Amino acid sequence: MELNDGSLERLPERIARPRYDRAGLAPGIVHIGVGNFMRAHHALYLDDLMNRGLALDWAISGIGLISPNAPARTAMGPQDCLYTLTEKHPDGRCESRVVGSISEYHYAPDDPELAISRIARPETRIVSLTITEGGYDVDDRTGEFLGRSAIVRADLEAERCTRSAFGLVLEAMRIRRDRGDGGLTVMSCDNMQGNGRVAQAAFLGFARRRDPDLAAWMERNLSFPNSMVDRVAPRTSDADRAHLLERYGLDDRWPVTAEPFRQWVLEDDFAAGRPPYEEAGVEIVDDVVPYELMKLRLANGTHQALAYFGRLLGHTYVHEAIVDPDIRPVLLRYIDEEAIPTLAPIPGQDFRAFGRTVLERFGNPQLQDTLVRICEETSDRIPKFLLPVVFDRLGADERADVCAAVVASWARYAEGVGDDGEPFEVRDPLREQLMERAGRQGEEPLAFLGNREIFGDLADRPEFVGPYLRALTSLRERGARETLGELKRPPSGG
Repeated sequence: MELNDGSLERLPERIARPRYDRAGLAPGIVHIGVGNFMRAHHALYLDDLMNRGLALDWAISGIGLISPNAPARTAMGPQDCLYTLTEKHPDGRCESRVVGSISEYHYAPDDPELAISRIARPETRIVSLTITEGGYDVDDRTGEFLGRSAIVRADLEAERCTRSAFGLVLEAMRIRRDRGDGGLTVMSCDNMQGNGRVAQAAFLGFARRRDPDLAAWMERNLSFPNSMVDRVAPRTSDADRAHLLERYGLDDRWPVTAEPFRQWVLEDDFAAGRPPYEEAGVEIVDDVVPYELMKLRLANGTHQALAYFGRLLGHTYVHEAIVDPDIRPVLLRYIDEEAIPTLAPIPGQDFRAFGRTVLERFGNPQLQDTLVRICEETSDRIPKFLLPVVFDRLGADERADVCAAVVASWARYAEGVGDDGEPFEVRDPLREQLMERAGRQGEEPLAFLGNREIFGDLADRPEFVGPYLRALTSLRERGARETLGELKRPPSGG
């Protein structure tokens, strides 16, 4: 049975499905970058609201922007934008539901003007985004819009902006301004600190280069709330599709799986209204920053701390690395000794308990979350997730030995070969540059750390260079297992 509106009533009772009339939905949100995380997170919260008879005028109009989004066309259209979400519990239980909060989907390169018109229509009050951490083209250190990516450069040089998220929104805002329709909210759901501020820098920075007058209007009429989002949603596999077919007789071309845990903390700053997110469990707050730091440093930072050691040791999945008897104690050292001391207190929040919940979540073997996924785009992730811990620790005259070893594990991983001598693919936007530097570190030990665009002045700071070089030397000469064996024991007197 193929999944679509017509088959919903024929689904087995044991699979949940929308309890609302999808024909009565009205789009109020345009989401750019429809992928697994968005469908397991933002779309799910809205589906929860709609099942309660709320937010029926806040359905999602999805827009795909880049070539990896193109395959979604073959699934979203025939399936009436329906898809199945399966939550996988550590004990092997699986709970599936059909999500119906996405009412339409369009791949923008097929018809950019249609994408622009959907953003421009008066009913659109929120443009939400999952375009990845690196998709904003903003300098991590200065917060300035760079405009260096190929897709952004093409839009900056074109007569009409039709390729980037920034360009599509700019052209739509021109239409809204000229019609007198007012602004909207640009809501980043990407996994980075200050995602609202970053989005504001990117969209307004792009607009200032193209049309300063329109940029000034956008600055007055658009809002950019910060948010903290958290849920593991691995890539869809053939096994996920087979599970739905075998258990429910359901043919879903693009299902999504996720862990049971989910969290969303959202700043209440909306220019044109919002759904009642709090009714679905979203934490609406005045200041997201403390929650962001907790999640980025304890969850995402922990992902980085385990990924490269895990790959060097030959592990395939995150849960394998989590239970490794040499990796886990190092993760606890990172959480308790280095990350938590950099966090400001949050009333009612136990950081140690949160950190252990992170390890339990990542240790879920049912997710089959690959280390390859966690190792991708490290040049975007390490500066956002781990290096802030380093600089905070060094600024307080405290040690950052575990963080130094994690950076060293990345440097060793960038050589592209595991401890068993087997080569593996290094996936990163800066792959060639990283591998070239890693290839020189046998003769130039600081060749990798000397990349100032990523690491700033860390190569000039003896308090970091010392533990970094000890770890890197040990990794290259004795391997990850021996290095972890020493690292999991705190230094005497420290």
